[in-house]
Amino acid sequence: MNELEEFVYINNLYDIYRALFTDKQILIMDKYYKFNLSLSEIAEELEISRSAVLDTINHVKNKLIDYENKLNLYKKHNKIKEILDKNKIEEKIKEEIYKEL
Repeated sequence: MNELEEFVYINNLYDIYRALFTDKQILIMDKYYKFNLSLSEIAEELEISRSAVLDTINHVKNKLIDYENKLNLYKKHNKIKEILDKNKIEEKIKEEIYKEL
């Protein structure tokens, strides 16, 4: 997995498991993954060290991978989308299901 693929994968996992993290972890992850701020920019904004930012991001990434390995929600989500796309289902119904995913 290249760097961009990993970034997209972690971001997708984060969208699913976001509620399982602390407010500070969410703040740091949002700034890094959603707003594309650098480690230094985040550290400066939050008045913490750059290494604390990196440690938090790495900790959350490891937890995301651990959660996915145990729960497989992302894998199941993709499988459901694949099944919907392969079958002749009315677009309106597909859209409603996608919204719930």
